[in-house]
Amino acid sequence: MVPGGGAVEVALALHLESFATNYDSYEQMAIWEFAEALQTIPKTLSSNAALDGIDLLAKLRVHHNASQTSKDEKKMAYKWYGLDLMNNGVRNSIEAGVVEPMVSKLKSLKFATEAAITILRIDDLVKIAPEQGPEM
Repeated sequence: MVPGGGAVEVALALHLESFATNYDSYEQMAIWEFAEALQTIPKTLSSNAALDGIDLLAKLRVHHNASQTSKDEKKMAYKWYGLDLMNNGVRNSIEAGVVEPMVSKLKSLKFATEAAITILRIDDLVKIAPEQGPEM
């Protein structure tokens, strides 16, 4: 089981944004955009609850960033934090019982990754035909 409420997506997005800095070309932008796309899940959850998705996503990102960068035990527990849509905030999703099956999450991420790779491959294959000169 993994924490729900967008916790996995935000944690992965932050990790990918950091990882993207290891590249200096198109790969960096592709990784960055994939990370951005992952954040659609918590934004949509917030939107469906008629809450401010930007504000909640920012709170969630702060907690997950602290968990990934801090050595403090208390802050490291922030990795379990997800959205609390009933109270317009964030909370420990594990303690609240908001969990998702890990197998389902892994398959979703795998299929999303394969779809992104397929789109990138198609984009590489599509070539614009050279402009034809005026016919005589």
